[in-house]
Amino acid sequence: MEDEAPVIYGLEFQARSLCAQEAETESIRFLVGTQSLRSENQVHFIDFDDENSIIKKTIFRHRDGEIWNMSASTFDSSLFSTCFNKTSDSKSEMRAAVWQIPNSDMEPSSPGGDDSSSAHPHLNLMCYLEAPSEESSGRADVRSVLWHPAGDSQALIGICEDKLVCWDLNTASSSAKVTSSKNVEGRGHSKTISGRWNPHHNCQQIATAVDTAVKGWDLRTMSPVYQIESAHSQLVRDLDFNPNKQYYLATCGDDCRIKFWDTRNLAQPLKIISEHSHWVWSVRFNRFHDQLVLTSSSDSRVVLNSVVSLSSEPYGHLVDNDDDEEANSDNEREGGDEDSLKEESQEPPKDGVIATYEEHEDSVYAADWSSADPWTFASLSYDGRLVINHVPRSEKYKILL
Repeated sequence: MEDEAPVIYGLEFQARSLCAQEAETESIRFLVGTQSLRSENQVHFIDFDDENSIIKKTIFRHRDGEIWNMSASTFDSSLFSTCFNKTSDSKSEMRAAVWQIPNSDMEPSSPGGDDSSSAHPHLNLMCYLEAPSEESSGRADVRSVLWHPAGDSQALIGICEDKLVCWDLNTASSSAKVTSSKNVEGRGHSKTISGRWNPHHNCQQIATAVDTAVKGWDLRTMSPVYQIESAHSQLVRDLDFNPNKQYYLATCGDDCRIKFWDTRNLAQPLKIISEHSHWVWSVRFNRFHDQLVLTSSSDSRVVLNSVVSLSSEPYGHLVDNDDDEEANSDNEREGGDEDSLKEESQEPPKDGVIATYEEHEDSVYAADWSSADPWTFASLSYDGRLVINHVPRSEKYKILL
């Protein structure tokens, strides 16, 4: 059984920001942000035609600086946020904004069209996301923006180095109002690196990575609810919640490891995976089949793991006893024996590496699953190479059958 070949798309500039278009559930779409110091930056809107393995692109001009992080709205497919490095008058600061993809009759084009900057339209600026600071600059640096996971709220959270900021986005007036903020300084000079909104517990919790630690927060009181003091021996780069098991959390970091935790008992991780040889930059659970876990690393590889022992489907789909009896009767009529039945029966799924993808030649800073297709994912390396891949057919059929 032959697997589908990867589809590769090259950007003109370096890049490290990738996200799926969260609110889009019909088409496979991704957003990619560039990180260029010398030229005006771009956002590439990628529409993937899975049937024909063709990428259609639309490129927009991002006028406000190099993009370090981006995330898509969960309630409006035309909205997304970027965190960017804005430089002016010898001063550099990390800012955040919400953008809207322009309504246009322009059709996405296939790779190879006109990529000159002047040929691309500007994004529509919805609003800047201001993060007030007590320092003289008056504004805190925003590292990432989290959209409310339920999709029925216009709440956003900004992850800053030393605080959390909550906004209420008003799309009608193109504004965002700060509703609360909380200082989250770590010990010494520790700074918050990343965060993730918990889709469980009525979406009232988030988790943040602070140096080598992970801390959970209750958004109603802005107080900590749990803490993993030394989640990794080096920096924690990313984390993700299991979408189907409310207490399960995955983390990854510079110690080349991926760890799985139960937030009710944090004495020891549930499982440790060490399949990378350099820093692990991202970890993502599959939204539909949470035994599939995707990781990317500075070792230029993307690894697809099966962690079925911790998933919501630990033994696959159960078969009805009546179906078993009918299958046995059919086998006996056809002259089969007990040994052949054993050979045909599927073994219980096991944990392990499903596939390792090596199409990249530089650090893979981001990988994400499609929000529309459970078997498709994209990865992005610093040299501007976007690769769209699929879960191997054999693994797909193991899960479905």
